[in-house]
Amino acid sequence: MAAVAVVMGVLTACLAIPFAGLAGVAAKDVSQGMVNLPESLEAKDLSQKTTIYDVNGNPIASLYDQNRINVPLTSISRPMVKAIVAIEDYRFYDHGALDLKGTLRAFITNQANGGAVQGGSSITQQMVKQTLLYQAETPEEKAAATEETYARKIRELRYAIAFEKNHTKDWILERYLNIAYFGDGAFGVQSAARHFFSKNAKDLNLLESATLAGLVKNPVGYDPLDNPERAESRRNVVLDRLAQLNVMTEKKAERLKKRPIGKTLDVEVAPNGCQQSRAPFFCDYVVNWLMKDPVLGDTPKERERTLKNGGLQIHTTVDLDMQKAADDSVSSHVFPTDQAIGGLAMVEPGTGDVRALAQSRPMGKDKAAGQTYLNYVVPKAYGDANGFQAGSTFKAFVLASAINQGIPLSTSINAPQTMHFDDSDFETCDGPYAGDGKGWDPQNSTGYGTYNLYSGTQNSVNTFFAQLETRTGMCEPLELAKAMGVDVPPAQQVPSWILGVSDVDPLTMAQAYATFAARGLHCDPRPVTQVLDSSGNTLKDFPSTCEQVMPGATADAVNDILRGVMEGGFGSALQIDKPSAGKTGTTNDGRSVWFVGYTPKLAAAAMIAGANGEGQWLELEGQTIGGQYIYSASGSGFAGPVWGDAMAAISAKLPYENFQSPAGDEIAGVLTTVPDVTGLSPEDATAQIQAAGFTAADGGQVNSTTEAGLVASTSPEVGTQLSSGDTVTYYTSTGYVPPSKGGKGKGKGRGGKGRG
Repeated sequence: MAAVAVVMGVLTACLAIPFAGLAGVAAKDVSQGMVNLPESLEAKDLSQKTTIYDVNGNPIASLYDQNRINVPLTSISRPMVKAIVAIEDYRFYDHGALDLKGTLRAFITNQANGGAVQGGSSITQQMVKQTLLYQAETPEEKAAATEETYARKIRELRYAIAFEKNHTKDWILERYLNIAYFGDGAFGVQSAARHFFSKNAKDLNLLESATLAGLVKNPVGYDPLDNPERAESRRNVVLDRLAQLNVMTEKKAERLKKRPIGKTLDVEVAPNGCQQSRAPFFCDYVVNWLMKDPVLGDTPKERERTLKNGGLQIHTTVDLDMQKAADDSVSSHVFPTDQAIGGLAMVEPGTGDVRALAQSRPMGKDKAAGQTYLNYVVPKAYGDANGFQAGSTFKAFVLASAINQGIPLSTSINAPQTMHFDDSDFETCDGPYAGDGKGWDPQNSTGYGTYNLYSGTQNSVNTFFAQLETRTGMCEPLELAKAMGVDVPPAQQVPSWILGVSDVDPLTMAQAYATFAARGLHCDPRPVTQVLDSSGNTLKDFPSTCEQVMPGATADAVNDILRGVMEGGFGSALQIDKPSAGKTGTTNDGRSVWFVGYTPKLAAAAMIAGANGEGQWLELEGQTIGGQYIYSASGSGFAGPVWGDAMAAISAKLPYENFQSPAGDEIAGVLTTVPDVTGLSPEDATAQIQAAGFTAADGGQVNSTTEAGLVASTSPEVGTQLSSGDTVTYYTSTGYVPPSKGGKGKGKGRGGKGRG
């Protein structure tokens, strides 16, 4: 009785003067430091898991330290509320911070059992304990939050009184249900409902509610997955308590108790991180991309904490249909344990939206199974991989610069099998290139002869492009490449850079070629469109970042040339049912092959590079990759099918849109078809001929059955391919055809030059 009197004195003091005089209480384990406690406890926001969504709003990944989804009390079913109150603190709405009857009963029990501090806590006190434990940042604070002492009890009571004073009972119960741990990694009632029953907290029935309510006392011991018998027994205790309090009848409680707990469960696993995502390496790219954005925090540590605990809603650009097509294609052409890496990136022209990222090695740590955490399809800053040499795909930057400088597309250059160039043959931004004095000796692997910009590109002739580079100089192509997102390091800015000697990744090449598809508009790759906070408020919008880096007509001319790769060049076997263009790439040492292709609506870069599990680069020739032995490595033969299969799978999803023909009056030497102007007036015919990029000339009259004064024919004739700027002569009709010799009346009409 003396001990009871001491405790009652302490409790009375707490109730009467809760924030003063505690140091004078005669209890051995109430420390002198109690008087230094703040008068109230700040309830910091609870951590919540972050969800990453695809472009259509479907979740693709979750990130969390604690699997928790906060919900308001109105989103928790009434049976759940009744069950937790019944078993934990049935007079919760009737008493203050302290349940005197319950505390006294627990104290007497504890004294009879040796003084251990157990039971008797109100829901408010339990919420305080959980809050102190949740907000503890040091081992000492965590120990203080769980120590079995009266000092902890009184400390909790002090804060509980403050909470009761400053908040409603509903607020306290809501926080308690959101902070409580329900076992097996589920924090808060919403995550517990999803995990154990695959439903939301607002839909929990009485039996499910009794199960969850029983878990908070001992989440590990009563775990229904690991200890189903104990969990069922505890659930039945809750049901009995509900019957005692007349929440349900005893008859109903007995009926519910007969239901095996295993038959009530419908477990839903909440994946954490990117590895289990349907787009693991895209997810990884998103995380690393956001980790560099100060909107999530000033330091990397703060940003990581925000990502894993902020309950963010991250809306991304990935299209799961395209992602599946990319995954299926890459995995069918390069196996995880092959001595090679396959990769594919898809980017939308005009926005920079990253639609898919796929690679042949799955995410994971099992090297024997070919797994890796390196993201080979994105820049090193976001994936920790160095990239791969891209071969002749770099020639497009010199091609675009040549067109931009006014070099006619019809320009003919004799390209022998081998050539020697002196260093001084190449001009840099600072003057003649100053190399090692040995010069450069490129050689062809695709034939030799005389080529124009169309045929030289479509056959990817090295000595043709080396000569073209002497005409364009190195400065403008390198600056254009940088503007298109390909930044060649200074040490690699040598004449041979156009053969793809720099290391790049599929995403970088896809977004670069997307610039051509978007008619010269370059957009930085964008994996995220918007980030919302846990309340649904916009934390940051991420608009497309785009810049016109070349005239639209220049891009049109590049597209006109590169679509020839698909329509008769090395990519002719990769035709899809939409207009497309592309460029192959193969390194001289045969260690990597590329194909970068695009439609006006989607650009994709496919790559295969020889590499073993130790990170050593290998030649592709002589290896079996994807079940196919490689005798001779080529971009069209091996990377091309990766691109082709993926694009064919999603081609139906892409809207039909053709490339815009290059304007002959803006681009010199465009190969254009002579239009049919027969029957038009000279004025209209002149307009159409000029619109096609030609110079129109009046050739005078010819006898023809065409109405007098209208165009009867042209020279060259309709359908002939000419370079822009060439002259097309039109002939107007006399409306009369002389009679043929020996006959009467008008004979068949006869055109003049070029025949109508």
